[in-house]
Amino acid sequence: MDLRIFTEPQQGASYDTLLTVAQATEALGFDAFFRSDHYVAMGSADGLPGPTDAWITLAGLARETKRLKLGTLMTAGTFRLPGVLAIQVAQVDQMSGGRVELGLGAGWFEEEHRAYGIPFPKEKFARLEEQLAIVTGLWGTEVGKTFSYEGTHYQLTDSPALPKPVRGKVPVLIGGHGATRTPRLAAQYADEFNIPFASIEDSERQFGRVRAAAEAIGRRADDLVYSNALVVCVGRNDAEVARRAAAIGREVDELKANGLAGSPAEVVDKIGRYGAIGASRIYLQILDLHDLDHLELISAQVQTELS
Repeated sequence: MDLRIFTEPQQGASYDTLLTVAQATEALGFDAFFRSDHYVAMGSADGLPGPTDAWITLAGLARETKRLKLGTLMTAGTFRLPGVLAIQVAQVDQMSGGRVELGLGAGWFEEEHRAYGIPFPKEKFARLEEQLAIVTGLWGTEVGKTFSYEGTHYQLTDSPALPKPVRGKVPVLIGGHGATRTPRLAAQYADEFNIPFASIEDSERQFGRVRAAAEAIGRRADDLVYSNALVVCVGRNDAEVARRAAAIGREVDELKANGLAGSPAEVVDKIGRYGAIGASRIYLQILDLHDLDHLELISAQVQTELS
């Protein structure tokens, strides 16, 4: 089971804070550091000192880390034109020596679009499908040849389709709870399917849909990685769990029901149950980015047990 650290910087984090967490993530042996792609805080968080852009952040981290994989859960398709996104991601991949992964979603948080003057189209899923076709098509075009695309939402003519990622393509993550269109897109374009904040039962059901969609187009279902993203709150004792839950404005019982919370043994057991239904990777949503002892505990007593 791969454990990855997943952060939500829109809730309030500077680049320096993210760098500290990413370097701790690498030093403690976690597989990857991922971040959300949002510009406005959610809930009661003040969001100070203000938003950081996902791909500018990852570009900086690419030069400040050595081993860690870096990526997004999920880049909002509404934020970037697909041709520009393909260039940005390929460049950051080159800057990291081939350690970047792209999670790409349709975009959903209308408030942040209004706040920063970003168009919020009514039909987002069809745009996402074209974006996936364009990004992967640009990367997959042979050097020296050109790429053209004629879609409803995007048109590209004789693109040089440069630059290229280090490995030819960047692994693509697609995720979500949709019962029909999401599995179909994952089967066609994804290297990994991720379901965020879902129960074991809902995860098993959605993994099954993706597997069936892959097989329906002649792809081996096991060609995809299946993963979950879950909030994490681990403590050496009940008091420590309660303190960490309070620090992120959550209740212990709710966290145990909907995430990974409790003692290291409790969390290891629950992760094992996700593993039993096909998950081989867990993104641990860390909401208190100043509590590095939390990362150390997870590394020493959760990650070590799972490995």
